[in-house]
Amino acid sequence: MLDKLIKRPVAVTMSIIALIVLGVVSLNMLPVSLMPSVDIPQITVQVTLKGASAKEVDANVIKPISSQLIQITSLKDIKCTANNGGGTIFLQFEYGTDINYNFIEVNEKIDKALATLPKELERPKVIKASATDIPIYFIDITSKNNSSEEFINLCMFAKEVIAKRIEQIPEVAMVDISGLQGSQIMVEPNMDKLKSLGISISKLEQAVSMNNVSLGNLTIKEGHYRWNIRFNSEIANAGDIEALPLKINGRIYKFKDLAKISLLPQNVDGMATSGDKRAVTFAVIKQSDAKMSALKKNLGELMTGFSLEYPSIQFSISRSQTELLDYSINNLEGNILLGAILAVIVIFLFMSDLRSPLLVTITIPLSLIVSLLVLYLFGVTINIISLSGLILGMGMMVDNSIIVIDNITQHWERHETLDNAIVNGTKEVVVPMLSSVLTTCAVFVPLVFLSGIVGALFYDQAMGVTVALFSSFFVAIFVIPVYYRLFYNKQTHIVPSKYLAKLPKINYIAFYEKCLKWVFRHQRICWAIFLSFIPLTIMFFIILDKSKLPPITHNEIVVNVDWNAPLDIAENETRISKMIAVAGNMIVSTNSLIGKQNFLLSHTPDIPSSGAMVYIKAKNQRKLEMIEKSISNYVHTRYPSANIAFSQSANIFNLIFSDNEAPLTVMLKNSEGHTPTPDMLNNVLQIIKIKLPDIAIEPVMWQEHILLVADRESMVLHDISYNDMFYALERVTRENALFSVNSGSFSIPIVFATADNDISKILNIRVLSSNGVSIPLRDLLKERRVLDLKSIISGRDSDYYPLNIDAPASDIPKIMSTINEIAANEKDFTVSYKGSYFSDREMIKEIIIVLIISILLLYFILSAQFESLVQPCIILSEIIVDIFGALFLLWICGAGVNIMSLIGIVVMCGIVINDSILKVDTINKLYRIEKMSLLKSIFLAGERRLKPIIMTSLTTILAIMPFLVRGNMGADLQFPLSVALIGGMIVGTIVSVFFIPLIYYRLTKAKKR
Repeated sequence: MLDKLIKRPVAVTMSIIALIVLGVVSLNMLPVSLMPSVDIPQITVQVTLKGASAKEVDANVIKPISSQLIQITSLKDIKCTANNGGGTIFLQFEYGTDINYNFIEVNEKIDKALATLPKELERPKVIKASATDIPIYFIDITSKNNSSEEFINLCMFAKEVIAKRIEQIPEVAMVDISGLQGSQIMVEPNMDKLKSLGISISKLEQAVSMNNVSLGNLTIKEGHYRWNIRFNSEIANAGDIEALPLKINGRIYKFKDLAKISLLPQNVDGMATSGDKRAVTFAVIKQSDAKMSALKKNLGELMTGFSLEYPSIQFSISRSQTELLDYSINNLEGNILLGAILAVIVIFLFMSDLRSPLLVTITIPLSLIVSLLVLYLFGVTINIISLSGLILGMGMMVDNSIIVIDNITQHWERHETLDNAIVNGTKEVVVPMLSSVLTTCAVFVPLVFLSGIVGALFYDQAMGVTVALFSSFFVAIFVIPVYYRLFYNKQTHIVPSKYLAKLPKINYIAFYEKCLKWVFRHQRICWAIFLSFIPLTIMFFIILDKSKLPPITHNEIVVNVDWNAPLDIAENETRISKMIAVAGNMIVSTNSLIGKQNFLLSHTPDIPSSGAMVYIKAKNQRKLEMIEKSISNYVHTRYPSANIAFSQSANIFNLIFSDNEAPLTVMLKNSEGHTPTPDMLNNVLQIIKIKLPDIAIEPVMWQEHILLVADRESMVLHDISYNDMFYALERVTRENALFSVNSGSFSIPIVFATADNDISKILNIRVLSSNGVSIPLRDLLKERRVLDLKSIISGRDSDYYPLNIDAPASDIPKIMSTINEIAANEKDFTVSYKGSYFSDREMIKEIIIVLIISILLLYFILSAQFESLVQPCIILSEIIVDIFGALFLLWICGAGVNIMSLIGIVVMCGIVINDSILKVDTINKLYRIEKMSLLKSIFLAGERRLKPIIMTSLTTILAIMPFLVRGNMGADLQFPLSVALIGGMIVGTIVSVFFIPLIYYRLTKAKKR
């Protein structure tokens, strides 16, 4: 087949053009996303019970619901958090379960529990997590005029105009809004006037309610006709209330004579700010199948248009999730160019002519286009994971072409005809090249079986690498031979380029033979060196730092602060402003989410009413470290009871891999298995601080309650019921909202303001007994102050208090040992642990198992190729030394063991043995088929395969070299993977050239005996 194919270059060219057309079409149709479209097995249940304490929410809402949800069979973990006014239940399911079915089942369980829940409870919200729910951008909208009235107008405009226009972009799924504030019609009764007229506030409330009537349509008949009559007496605005007539003591009063009517901003328990201005914040959610580039372009154009169209409004975009995707796409583009340039230079230097490098330049774009076509056919999107697979495959794409070109050239130089050299040279390397591709792909297959979402994500990477390698393989065996004949058809041999004539000739063959002879003469030394790598590999694995993700350079940070005090929203905002001001001009931009937010989706963590989440962008990482230090010192000095934590700005990777989890979380319980009291916690934490002086211990998050206890004897004496007291307290402590009127998409409540939050004044309120006697509440109630936890957290088994500890992984065993000793001595509480320290190690264990499975797969593939159970061991024996090279270079470069470096090691194991496969295959042919002596076969095979081994290793290593830079999120993620690959490739090339022949020699000699 190949001999006929090489004589039909026109047909091959037309086929290539057809593939290119299909590839370009598929590229335009391929969806571009941040991450693969995978189901995240997480569901969040949000509950709201206004006015209830954390204890009441936990006992009356969280516990009944969680007792139902815990019965779901596929549930992996549950975490319940009860706060004042509401709480959340976070459900983690086993990966692979149908998340849509789980969603239905969770709703059914909640419906079953509703009968036992408080009547005033709103139906809990059930939110299904998705990678596509992660906001691509946050957009902050502020007004140049920062007045309250102007901000309310901005809120209405933002919701009704700006949000809808953004949602009209085809690539936008929805805009999630927070920070809105509406208006309210405030009715402030003139108490002196009411008292003089002898009427109560309820008279005014009744008047407003009775005049807000809408009976809908009435129908009357008149002859042969039927008429619809509308009766409408609705209140639409403040003027309607002011004009209401009231008849009191035979006289008509206007409502405005008895009360002041004002249109005021609604009271809110949360807000958003951008810089020093109040803002409306949008979280932009992308359509799952939309192209990121199109969204970025369309949104940018819309923001530019907004700025010109509405000059009084400022628009700012922050927390872009496109950085890593842009980096990956730029890497792919850069790799295509750099890979081609480096391959051309390497082949030009080794092959000595200009036509061979030109052949390789055909391989990269053609293989890439074919890869994109196959990805489209398999329904794989262009995303960070699949792009990383293509980037890895790009460095290996030229290897097959180099091997084919070199082998054809060797046959031609042995005086075969050009056609025979092409056919024989290609056929000779097809099987070992196929084995090399299979072994490289085989190391990715087990990655798919990693537990949880990680395995699903790496499916796209495995597809990217597999498609890239098989594309380059088919291009090498079907396209390269055709164009090799086309390029050299009129030559009798390869003519060296005149540009290399003046360069000094390096006799690397002679150098290789000299070194190989030394290896065979000093076999004991070489074996000792080889065996020493085993303990060294184990040692370096132990001493290297271990984490889930590598450290990432960033100039953005999120400050989570809880003042641990019952603040109103205005004081919260003031404290946040002063805290930010400490950093001065080191900050480029900042925006804050203060208090409770109104996002519909769960992309942003719940924020308590006394807390805030502040996003800060600095000029560089050094400035960011200074900002973090100054803010931390300010908060700890001014507000020692506050809790402050710093985390990286949420990006797609740490959201998916939950990298914001604390290294160690100590779950404290009392001896009865419940959450300890604040006093007990303070005592325990003080002991922990003394025993661990170098560890920052968070303060207990507590709150103070005013407990009013009824004096039953006084109630009986004065003939006062509980309902009488409760009604009196409710009237003076809560605003009484009657109903709401609509204004566009906003509701404007009508509120009677009678609240008085001063406890001493509240206790002076008088209650009318059934006998008509007025009794002050102070004679009926006793006041007491109590401390309680701000949040009550529980898991699958019981309640616990989480103590988060941020410490290096190497210190955590000692910390746990110390805390266990404290628990044993105190005997009032028990401890258990969780955190990223454990999940990271579990992940590393899984990847090590993946590596073992990969090696077994490699063994089976090689056994099938060589039809031997021994020879695969020759090739696989080098993996131990290669892993040492990877770990050693990771140690030198200050990179630890993490997901990325371990993937680099796994990938390296598949790549590095390719050279050894070719060498062993050539030795077998010379020794078994051509019946040469063992040593001559080894030395001659080494000479024939030395040039392609050096060329393929150089092109792969040089293509990865640009990733050995750090300074941004994308580069930092690629860095440990690149270091592991390069370290293993350098050592692996040396082992393949010198040590594999020695192992082959010893095993073959032993087999003869």
